[in-house]
Amino acid sequence: MTLREALHRQTLVGDGAMGTLLYSYGVDQCFEELNLSHPEEVKSVHDAYVQAGADLIQTNTYGANYIKLGRYGLEDHVKEINTAAVQLARHAAGDKAYVLGTVGGIRGVQKQAVSLEEIKRSFREQLYCLLFEQVDGLLFETFYDLEELSTILSIARKETDLPLIAQVSMHEPGVLQDGTPLPDALTHLEKIGADVTGINCRLGPYHMIQSLEEVPLPEKAFLSVYPNASLPAFQDGRLVYATDPSYFQKSARALYDQGARIIGGCCGTTPEHIEAIASKVKGKAPIKEKIVVVRQKAETAVQSTKDQRPHLHEAAKKGRSIIVELDPPKKLNIDRFLKGSKALQEAGVNSITLADNSLASPRISNSVMASIIKEKYDVDPLVHIACRDRNLLGLQSHLMGLHTQGIRQVLAVTGDPTKIGDFPGATSVYDLSSLDLIHYIKQMNRGISFSGNSLGNQTSFSVAAAFNPNVRNLNRAVGRMKKKITAGADYFISQPVFNEEQLLEVYEATKQVEAPLYIGIMPLTSARNAEFLHNEVPGITLSPSILEKMEKAGQDRKQAQAEGISIAKSLIDTAVDLFNGIYLITPFLRYEMTVELTKYIKQKTKEQERKMSDGIHMV
Repeated sequence: MTLREALHRQTLVGDGAMGTLLYSYGVDQCFEELNLSHPEEVKSVHDAYVQAGADLIQTNTYGANYIKLGRYGLEDHVKEINTAAVQLARHAAGDKAYVLGTVGGIRGVQKQAVSLEEIKRSFREQLYCLLFEQVDGLLFETFYDLEELSTILSIARKETDLPLIAQVSMHEPGVLQDGTPLPDALTHLEKIGADVTGINCRLGPYHMIQSLEEVPLPEKAFLSVYPNASLPAFQDGRLVYATDPSYFQKSARALYDQGARIIGGCCGTTPEHIEAIASKVKGKAPIKEKIVVVRQKAETAVQSTKDQRPHLHEAAKKGRSIIVELDPPKKLNIDRFLKGSKALQEAGVNSITLADNSLASPRISNSVMASIIKEKYDVDPLVHIACRDRNLLGLQSHLMGLHTQGIRQVLAVTGDPTKIGDFPGATSVYDLSSLDLIHYIKQMNRGISFSGNSLGNQTSFSVAAAFNPNVRNLNRAVGRMKKKITAGADYFISQPVFNEEQLLEVYEATKQVEAPLYIGIMPLTSARNAEFLHNEVPGITLSPSILEKMEKAGQDRKQAQAEGISIAKSLIDTAVDLFNGIYLITPFLRYEMTVELTKYIKQKTKEQERKMSDGIHMV
């Protein structure tokens, strides 16, 4: 009897975790490589599951693809590892079980980390290895990203008529990471060509039963479920799962009642769990109908826009917009920062922007300072958010806090690595890149959390992204801008530019980019400051004439600052003709310099408007 025939006739029992058992044997390395170096260990796991009553045995190939094996330097051994895996599973299964070629998901929360093209190439190589060894079916498991699973499922359906089992994983019961309801996701996979759709990993039986209660029986496909043993506990530096087979026996019946045609186990499960499942459902005739639970979805409130100022990207599209960076203090005295904020607000800036521990040096929390100046001076602050210092949990919590404070303007940056800052031994988190963070902030704007759950309200963040014009290949930098726009960026803020020719080059390179660009201008403060930027900051080059002017200013602080302002004004003269958005960077909290430049930009803008008005009248 073929696997397809068996699926039509009866409930099948899957196997349990491979890595859990290998880890319990003291093996802590690339589990897929063990197919070659320790085949007897792998086969013993398969044997144990067959003896426990499993009808389906997964090959030990979850991460046996070019991308994941590359982490261990094994990318050139894809064929050998997959071939050995199928042969080991086949030998253990004999005529008692079917062999499923297992393919695991690659993308996690870092959606941008691996391109779909890379995933396609990697998957095809593994797919052909598994098909050549004549597996009975294919199991795609632990896919958090529906786009990735849809892509490889489409490829597989074109290449084989074997049964395809497509399983998604959820952070929250009943909903995928991007907010897609589980029933919609499984229906989508069925339409693409999956013979079995289901769920596995992350959640235990309780939440998987709860999730399946909302899933109707598919029209043509079947349902599968592979729950974890439980939520893991952290003990003595290790993740430990509860192992109560009797609970799985009870849960297996409940999963069967929800229409599951295949029931197995994922992380933390052992042959004892599978034996418990088999004792309850193995060979049972499938159910033909079920009552679907329709839970009332919490309505997501729409953020009110009443009495709110235009977002910064909207302001830059309509006319002149000025933002000024004023970094939070490194010390606890905040008087000068507050005076600067007030002066800039009175000068008429659209926003004061606050960096997030720039150059990996600790400062007073930018969100706290943003909240203070918003309250005291009615400033619309732009808060930088670096991926370096917070994990996923911290990033979402931080953004929820900003929303609660009424802060709507954010800049998503990856962040300078800690090794260049005051604490080189500190950990750089980097759960996300700036591209990923932009994507998730926009997901929150739809009222969906990072894990896919409802936030109960929509945030209304305008998301800025960084643009570095100080690179050798400007076209490549523009290409990255476009990727950030695809992720959801509303506008861009550039690093400082120090000569008029470069301003023209940036304008020509970016004029077709649909999102506004705030061009960066930073006044120099001294010859030493100029030499540091020219010689030690990657990508920044000052012209000989600028270096000479700053050198002539000598050690006189006032004269040096005056020269720095003069140079900046010359850059502004060019910039205001090319860009609506101007981004002034305050050096060393010397806000008097950026206040003067703000007033100068306002004056130049009025002159432009007057000339335009005179031109219209003359016509």
